[in-house]
Amino acid sequence: MASKHRRQVALRRLHESLVDLVAFTNLPRRDEELIAEAGIELDQALFRLLVGIHRYGPISVGELADRMDRDHTTVSRQVAKLAELGLVERRASPADKRVKEAMITAAGLRVTDALDAARQRLSAPVLEQWSDRDLLELERLMRRFADDLLSMSAVAKETDP
Repeated sequence: MASKHRRQVALRRLHESLVDLVAFTNLPRRDEELIAEAGIELDQALFRLLVGIHRYGPISVGELADRMDRDHTTVSRQVAKLAELGLVERRASPADKRVKEAMITAAGLRVTDALDAARQRLSAPVLEQWSDRDLLELERLMRRFADDLLSMSAVAKETDP
């Protein structure tokens, strides 16, 4: 086991890496590059919501707004626009008919598939020098870290008064 000091240094460096990654992925020009590489025409704000609906859907507008840390009214309007474009559909939640959920359509799936393929093409040069073992280890540890953080967050929500 690493010493307390080494763990503190590692945790600080991990945090710095996460901040760098989030800052990099949130740059508007990164979204522009990805959208152009995918060959789609979609507003950046809509593309992020579409990806979120694909990842977490079916999802209510309220939950989507919370996950995106955006205003509920704005997200509702943008989800309506995605529905107009045929990329998502809205339906009553099976659990609560008063709640509308958004879910991706076949057309929306084609768009997210194009985005995934473009993302892979754009990241390939960065990862081409990585061994398969390194890439698989990064994927495993990132998933574990994300799952543990999400689990911890869910537990915290359950215990909040």
